Amino acid sequence: MKIENVLDEFITYMKDVKKTSTNTEMSYKRDLDKFGKYLELHGNGDVTKVTLTTLQSYVLDLEKNHFAAATVSRNIASIKAFYHFMLRSHYIMDDPSDGLKAPHIDKKMPEILSTDEVNRLLDQPRGNTPKDLRDRAMLELLYATGIRVSELINLKVSDVNLQVSYIMCRDSRKERVIPFGAPAKRALTDYLKNARNLMVSDGENDTLFTNCSGQPMSRQGFWKLVKYYARKAGITSDITPHTLRHSFAAHLVENGADLRSVQEMLGHSDISTTQIYANMTQNKLREVYAKNFPRG
Repeated sequence: MKIENVLDEFITYMKDVKKTSTNTEMSYKRDLDKFGKYLELHGNGDVTKVTLTTLQSYVLDLEKNHFAAATVSRNIASIKAFYHFMLRSHYIMDDPSDGLKAPHIDKKMPEILSTDEVNRLLDQPRGNTPKDLRDRAMLELLYATGIRVSELINLKVSDVNLQVSYIMCRDSRKERVIPFGAPAKRALTDYLKNARNLMVSDGENDTLFTNCSGQPMSRQGFWKLVKYYARKAGITSDITPHTLRHSFAAHLVENGADLRSVQEMLGHSDISTTQIYANMTQNKLREVYAKNFPRG
């Protein structure tokens, strides 16, 4: 059996049963397409004949081709999910991925912006064109709530409650309510009152943020906007939209927010993921102590 003969069935299973996101499903498809091509080059491509040795050889091949440890780990996760499905669906009798180990990944401290850099970035869309008002609202809301870019571009107008200043954010697992402050409220109000109706001609379109043609904003489109405004703000570090999410969390913890609240707002399933922001704060305190305390 070739991988392409069962890939659509696997993706449907992940979507309907495991409730995975579209981005996760796309990653699975890319990873498994690549794995299928490897099998074709090194055998007959039959996914039911794969052994643990075959999988270990594939992982070694990824490492020899200088794929990052995080990329190798993601490919291993895709393969494990695929063979779990194959076993569950009785295509195979034993799971060859059972003994497959992911490489160790050192957790790097995420890149964050200083408060001054955030202010300079958010101040960049200064005009009053519909695009300026949209861009300002998107940047303000992203930093004010710490949501993921995929969540930002999928927000609906009906998800925003301006009266009490919160958004309803949905991911594959649950809904969460996230508050936002006065600057984001002003930017959103201005955008909804003076810009969105000039971009969206379809009265039934409930998408909050669209491109200038009234179509859904893409992740790549927003990524380019962040890069553009970062350059205008004179920010030299290589930031991405996720940098604002990290900055939101780090600034909250630095100013005394408890980790459980930050975990809830970020939508982390495990608080250990949120703990990294507390570690960053502790490292900063140690640096300040070492630099300023006379007997440090």
